Parts: sequence; C-alpha cells; structure tokens
Amino acid sequence: MTNEFEGIISVTARGTGYVPFEGHEQDIEIATENLNTALNKDLVSVRLLPQKKNGRVQGEVTAILSRSKDAFVGVLEKRKEGYFLSADDNRMYADIHIADIDGAKEGDKLYVRITSWETQDAYPEGEILRVIGRHGEHNVEMEAIVLEHNFDTRFPESVTQEAEALAKKRAITKDDIESRRDFRDTLTLTIDPVDAKDFDDALSFKQLDNGNIEVGIHIADVTHYVEPGSAIDEEAQRRGTSIYLVDRTIPMLPEILSNDICSLREGEDRLAFAAVFTFNEKHEVVTRWFGRTVIHSNKRFSYEEAQSVLNTNEGPYAHELKTLNTIAYALREKRRREGSIGFEQDEVKFTLDEKGNPTGVYVKERTNTNLLIEDFMLLANKAVAEYIHELGKGKKELLFIYRIHDVPKEEKIDELGVFVRAMGYDFETKKGSVTPEAINSLLKQIEGAPEEKLIQLATIRSMAKAVYSTKNIGHFSLSFKHYTHFTSPIRRYPDIMVHRILWSHLDGSPIPQDELRRYQRLAIESSQREIEAVEAERDSTKYMQVKFMLGKIGQEFDATISGLTDFGMFVEENESKAEGLIRFADMDDYYTLKDGGYVISGEKKGKEFTLGDSVRVKLIAADLESKRLSFALLK
Repeated sequence: MTNEFEGIISVTARGTGYVPFEGHEQDIEIATENLNTALNKDLVSVRLLPQKKNGRVQGEVTAILSRSKDAFVGVLEKRKEGYFLSADDNRMYADIHIADIDGAKEGDKLYVRITSWETQDAYPEGEILRVIGRHGEHNVEMEAIVLEHNFDTRFPESVTQEAEALAKKRAITKDDIESRRDFRDTLTLTIDPVDAKDFDDALSFKQLDNGNIEVGIHIADVTHYVEPGSAIDEEAQRRGTSIYLVDRTIPMLPEILSNDICSLREGEDRLAFAAVFTFNEKHEVVTRWFGRTVIHSNKRFSYEEAQSVLNTNEGPYAHELKTLNTIAYALREKRRREGSIGFEQDEVKFTLDEKGNPTGVYVKERTNTNLLIEDFMLLANKAVAEYIHELGKGKKELLFIYRIHDVPKEEKIDELGVFVRAMGYDFETKKGSVTPEAINSLLKQIEGAPEEKLIQLATIRSMAKAVYSTKNIGHFSLSFKHYTHFTSPIRRYPDIMVHRILWSHLDGSPIPQDELRRYQRLAIESSQREIEAVEAERDSTKYMQVKFMLGKIGQEFDATISGLTDFGMFVEENESKAEGLIRFADMDDYYTLKDGGYVISGEKKGKEFTLGDSVRVKLIAADLESKRLSFALLK
C-alpha cells in the first residue's frame, strides 16, 4: 500500500491540517509542525507517518502542488521584530512579516501577498498590495470581505477603457434590429427587487388569435457586447459572478454594462436573447423558440408593486400579471408532481442608515411574484438544456455547460435520518439513498412546526452542492434530467458561456469539440468562484448581524438551539437570525453529547437540550472583528 497521497488540505484555526484518506472514514491528521507551510485548501502531497496519535493516522506535507490563495486581508501590527499582518482569516495560522510598510500605519487594514515562505519555523514574508483603510471603519471592513475572498471592488484599467469604448457605440443599429425577432410592439415587463439596478430578464406577453398565450423570457444579450478574449471577458471569467453584500453589489461586469447598456430598462430599446413559449388553455407548453430579440420594456415593477396588483386585481397590466401568475403556478405544480424539492430558506435583510449601519433586521418575504419569476426562469433554463440534448441525440454528446446536482452521499443521508427520526419525524431511506419524494414528504410533515427551519437547513446541508459541468448527470433537487443557467449573464459567467454555445448551434457554427477542455476548466473555476461569493455574502451578513447586536449586550432574547458541539451549543436569536455560542463552561452542569450529537445531557442534574429547542438567552459579548456572538443560558 502506498503511503503517499494527494488531496485538498483543510486547516483549522488551531493550525491542524486534515487531508481525505481514500478508503477510510477518518482523514489524515497533520500537526502544525508537519504542515511545511501548507495553508487551508491548498492541493498537497502527504506522506503517512508510522505512529498514530489518539488512534488517528498522522501525516506530513511533503509538497505543495498548488496554492489556494497567497493574498490575505488583515491588520498591521508593530512588534519588536518588525511589522506583521495578523490575518482576518482564522485559518491562516502564521502572521506575515512585512519588511516595507510603504507608509501604512499600525492599525491599518491591508491586503498583503506572501512573496516567500521558506520553512514552517520562519515567518512568511509579504508585500502590501493595497492599504484598504483604518481597521473598524464600515466601508473598509466591507471591502476587506470582498478582497479576502479573492474578488475586487475595482476593475483593471484595460477593462474600464473597453467599457467606455462600448458606451460610445451603444446605439442599436438597423442591422441589429433586422437580424433579430422584433418584440418592441409586444407588451414586455420586468419584475425585480425594489433596489435592483441590473435588469437581466424580462417577460413579454401576447394573447394569440387561437386563444393560446405567448410568453417570451428575454435575457440581456451580454454576448453581443462582450467578445471572447476581450479584457472585459477575461475579467468576467476571473470573477465568475457578481457578489451581493448587505449594502452593496460587487458586479461581474463594469456598471456601464451591467446597469446600463445590457440592463433591460423601462422605456428603452434593448437587445436580448430569448426563449419564447406558447401555452394552451391547460397552461401546457405547445411550442418553443430560441433566438436573439430586440425588446422595449413597458413597465418596471418591483416585486412588491406587482404583488399589490395581483392582490387587488387593480393597477397596470392586472390581467396580464394574473395570467402570468396562473401559468407560473401550473409550471410549479408540474415540477412538484415530478419530484422537484421545495426548499425555502430565510433570507435576512437589513434596514440601514445613511452611513450603512444596521438599524433593523427582518426576514425577506417570498411573494407570488418572486415565485412567478423563478418559475419562468426555471422553464427557460430547463428548455435550453433539453434543446442542446436533443441536438446531440444519436451523436457524440455536444459541448455544453450544465448546472448539475448530484444525489446526496450515503453517510449524509444516514446522518439526516438519525437526526429527523430523533426529532420524531418519519423519513424513508433505503441503504443510504433517498428520493426527492421522500424529502418532500419530510418537508410537508414539518410545515409550521417550531423546528421547521432547523430541519430544512439540516436537509439542505445533507445535499450535494450544485455545480457547473460539461458532463450532464441531471439535477437531483429539481428532478430535472437536463438543466443549465441561461437567465443571468449580467451576473454569472456560466450563463455567458451557455449563450455563446446556444447561439453557435442556432447560427449553424457549433463551437469545436476541441474547446471541451477549456470549457471544463471554466466550469470548475466558475463553481469555485460561486462558493467564494456565497461565503463573502455570508460574511457580510454575519458582520451586520454582530454590528446590529453590539448595542444589545446584557439584553435577553428568545432563541433556538441551532448546533451542538463537544464544547458548547450554538443558538440562533429569533429576530436577527444571528447565531452565537453558549459554552458548556458557562453552564450549570457538565454536559456531554449523546444520540448522535443531537442531544446534550447534564451529568449531575440530567437536564437535556435537543437541537431545535427554544431557549431564553442573554447576550454577553459581541466581537465585530471575529464576527462572533456569545450568549449565556438563562434558567
């Protein structure tokens, strides 16, 4: 048996590393002194050591095959040995020595790149890429979150210049119009969040003479403006996605494109790429068409405005909105019957003052108009993927970018089964496998129960992550055999790739199959950028939650137990949804985990707490730097 392995290393805040050990339940554990400068998420080569520690296989890093990242955000500190960056990332276990601070001051927030790190015993050496500003200032901390996840708030000069050149020749030409299907005389609406600036989808509506309804799903034609290989395209590839922080958007494309030229704004002609469907009186799709269009948005609705029209049946385009809503409901019910899982997660939103500080927090309401847009976008995404699949029937599989969602892993489903059964619910599994129908049955059982959100979250965490791939395995949670992302090219790079591939087939000049490897790489990179963006957005939310709670230290709250560990229990405050820790050391007994980690029991008094229990707590500390809250349990 070989004692050399390769894998992605996970490094804890304590500086201990873990690498998956193929064929074994437990990972290889790597002590700090054996990391040999490996950092979290690096691809490493590991050699097994002969001695175990506490029954666990030990290893040492023999080579770093590729770095996950080499730049970190942190605060500049002055010590006897010189200046050092103390990284915000608590998995960065070594401070970075900076020989040339170039005018930076102690207490500044910096973005620093490691230039060399010879041995584990020495400090890494770094250079300053950017002085972000004074540590603790709101805008500084928001920019720090973006940089920490390897995105940027600024565009390179070459990208800015290209965007400005596009702005100068933005006019839609006669040739543009003549080469497209003209929908400018067809009623067209956009429905978006009230604060949206980039409108990348619109719905057109037409009642046909035979009684059928034609609905066009028109998507901003980004690829008309962004050429492959251009500076804008290369930067969009690198970013992969826009990021939506609590108080700002970090766009994938320069704002002149995302918020203006490509945005489907009310009262202006715009170029689009569309999937157009006709529905019969049973709200079934009877025809579909894909191609480039030119549109003119008649009305820009916010979700709330459109919902008000639906609720009252009064206001602009009430008949059309009602009909669209009816068709959307039929599409939703069809998906449900075919096994699509109805996950709904709370989205925390904040009210902010003029300085961006949180003054209130609430859970965003999902209205019928949110679902309406979602239903039509899902239809377009699915139809485009099915079209490409049909083109490839009987041939070698065509090059395409799919959005795939694998079946859950057996051990994850087993863990979920133990959890939900311990909570008193039925959950049908078979040898670690589960069907979408069984998950939907579970979600129906917990509707309205106090532990509903907790079990929903546990179920979502048991799922595989949806990713982009050139290999199609279907989408488990949607129960679709073919699925892609076509509807958001302003904010997602895979949608740009899908537009290019789809148009190449419609235009009769398919992208060569030898491009497969490049598209495979871009699919993997886009999936990773999406993960980083989600983490940045969560960090932004956590930061605001802690900031909101700063002035509430000493106050009492109702909360729900959201997690149990061997050192304490996590609770979620019911109003802000902010999560914090109650340490066992601060409780009235010696508590241990039992029942698979879903219950803690007191040794002396026998008192038990279970995941999902409601508790009364007091906030005792709020640390904005680490984005952590500490609570005390009230008797």
